[in-house]
Amino acid sequence: MTSVLPRSRPITDWNNRPRTILITGCSSGIGRAVAIGLQQRGWRVFASARRPESVTELAQLGLESLPLDLTDSQSIHQAVATVLERTGGQLYALFNNGAYAQPGAVEDLPRAALQAQFETNLFGTHELTCQLLPTMRAQQYGRIIQNSSILGFMALKYRGAYVASKFALEGLTDTLRLELRGSGVDVVLIEPGPITSNIRDNSCRAFRRFIDPLHSPHRGDYETMATRLCDPQAPPHPFTLPPEAVLQRVIQALESHRPRIRYPITMPTHLFAVLKRLLPHRACDWLLRRV
Repeated sequence: MTSVLPRSRPITDWNNRPRTILITGCSSGIGRAVAIGLQQRGWRVFASARRPESVTELAQLGLESLPLDLTDSQSIHQAVATVLERTGGQLYALFNNGAYAQPGAVEDLPRAALQAQFETNLFGTHELTCQLLPTMRAQQYGRIIQNSSILGFMALKYRGAYVASKFALEGLTDTLRLELRGSGVDVVLIEPGPITSNIRDNSCRAFRRFIDPLHSPHRGDYETMATRLCDPQAPPHPFTLPPEAVLQRVIQALESHRPRIRYPITMPTHLFAVLKRLLPHRACDWLLRRV
């Protein structure tokens, strides 16, 4: 299931430290684009995925691949042990990208839906980060990059589970950054807006698994939502960018001497970050209801 590939001498930073990175959620979209792009820049990339067939496919692309299921503590611990064994006990960076989006009105979300959402989007990410922090503290350097979202600082209807998980991720990340000051470990948030990926397919499956649209007061809206989520021919959201847009920001976050705390991506993220600061709360609600 795993692969070890021969490679040339990895690129090093300004202090001659080998640049190695572990990335979660590399089966498609942002994770895969970032893994391939960084490898092409000379980084030693450990590309992880949950499904065995995805791990095999990543290996066929020439990446050092390994299984990592964020809902499984044993899988997380094994992945960390594998990476540190291959690198001689060091790791430059972690890109926490693995996530999915659970659709549904808040009042229709069963407890199990929220638990599943947080297991992947927050709890697994937190556990993986904490498993690697002792290594980064000991070596006195490192970069932790969290892939958040525009929905990490603003809400949209029928995205409550995902919004809650990303708000929580941002809060936990901001706190971690304060606690790691002086350790040599930088903590960065990436905040994409709409990006081309398989998130619609995953959201469609999550919607069908947990939401009962026929007995909901939101039934009419669900019909429109299901068409958009589950129709492979549905047009993308306006202002959607390819995953390479995230790659560029990840490169900046990794290779800058002093990375920014947040990197917004796409026009909607920039726009709503400004509007949230300027508009009264009710005016912001009025606008968001119409998005």
